[in-house]
Amino acid sequence: LQDMIDIGPSPLGHRRIINITGGEFAGPRIKGKVMPGGADRQLIRKDGVRLLNALYELQADDGAIITVNNRVLIDGPANGPQYAFSHIDITAPEGPHDWLNRRMFVGTLHSLRPKPMVLIRVFSLV
Repeated sequence: LQDMIDIGPSPLGHRRIINITGGEFAGPRIKGKVMPGGADRQLIRKDGVRLLNALYELQADDGAIITVNNRVLIDGPANGPQYAFSHIDITAPEGPHDWLNRRMFVGTLHSLRPKPMVLIRVFSLV
C-alpha cells in the first residue's frame, strides 16, 4: 500500500484514499498476485466508523484477471480490538475460475503495521 492521501471533508465524513501497489493471494483453489493500480477509498464518519471501498484486480497464476470490490466497516479503537468485517464482490472470467461468480463472500481485515500491508481473509458462504 502507498501512503494515505487526504482528500478532505464531505457531508458524510472525512475522505481519504490509499493506492494499492501489489501483493499476493492464495487459497485452496486459486493463487496469484494482487495487481497494482487499485485503490482503497475511505470515509471516516463523524462517529469514528471507517467505511472502506477497495476496488482492485487479482491475477491468478494461470493469467486470469479477477476484479474484487471489498467493502469494509471498521469500528473500534485504533490500538485495540476492532470490528473489521467486509462483504466482497468478485467478478471472474468464464472458465476455471467461474465458480467465484457463483458464491457470496465475506471477509476480515487485519493491519500488518508497521509494514504498509494488510491481511484480508476471505470466506465463501455455503
